Amino acid sequence: MKKFISIALALLIGALALSGCANNNTPNDSENDKGLSVVTTIFPPYDFAREIAGDKAEVTMLLPPASESHSFDPTPADIIKIQDCDVFIYVGGESDEWVSSILESMDTSNMRIITLMDCVEVVEEEIVEGMEDDEHEEGEEGEEGGEEAEEPEYDEHVWTSPRNAKLIVEKISETLREVDADNADYYRANTEAYSAELDDLDAKFKAVVDSAARNTLVFGDRFPFRYFADAYGLDYYAAFPGCSTETEASAATIAFLIDKVKDEQIPVVFHIELSNEKIADAISESTGAKVALLHACHNISKNDFESGKSYLDLMTDNVEALREALN
Repeated sequence: MKKFISIALALLIGALALSGCANNNTPNDSENDKGLSVVTTIFPPYDFAREIAGDKAEVTMLLPPASESHSFDPTPADIIKIQDCDVFIYVGGESDEWVSSILESMDTSNMRIITLMDCVEVVEEEIVEGMEDDEHEEGEEGEEGGEEAEEPEYDEHVWTSPRNAKLIVEKISETLREVDADNADYYRANTEAYSAELDDLDAKFKAVVDSAARNTLVFGDRFPFRYFADAYGLDYYAAFPGCSTETEASAATIAFLIDKVKDEQIPVVFHIELSNEKIADAISESTGAKVALLHACHNISKNDFESGKSYLDLMTDNVEALREALN
């Protein structure tokens, strides 16, 4: 986790401010034929915003396709995009701490800001049996030394539940309707249509779980699906919690997951997008379980981005992956 913004970035923000790159927040800039400017940090809110805004806004995602979201650092061009936008959307967890420093340096009085974690009821990141968590262990050592316990770390991956996605979509829609009242009916109609698709997606996941032979998932990877698992009553085991920066698990963790797959005869071991898949492959080699992708939608590949793949596309693929894993 990044705990502070870099000195170079801080100097850059100051330089931009001194150079007069203030946010004019003019929705009808001559270079923007689409009116509003909406900037998001990662893929899910980018996709939600473009579904709602249609051709009435320019929607930009700062995180490059195929990049790791937890180690993202904004470029000077990214900072200017944030300064010049009408609506800025970010997650709000610890991996987004760089945002606070940037926003504090700007005049945001005419900018609308949406934090995904403020749109839903958040839960603490969970450490389950067998899971490695170096930060948690360090925290326990600190307590023994007399230091105060750290504040709870909340799971950032709020969009992985379609039910949460619907709440986020409604907040984005409400904001666009307030900022651009002339197109409020257009945004409302798009929101109603998209919300119906999210309801259908939710019903598909529920149907799979209701008819399943088991309710346990195994991930040879990070686990950013806490909200998804809670929504459908699923149990899970994984190598790391969702925001871990680790990619290599200990022998003990791998052995635990192998035993879990064997004991419960679990047919599929999952990895998430843009993973090296090494842990999942190791578990598969020892158990015969199939390796499969369950897409958390943090980000997508360059090819998927250029072909226009959406949150609904990726999550619909997850329906079939889940069906195979639970039967």
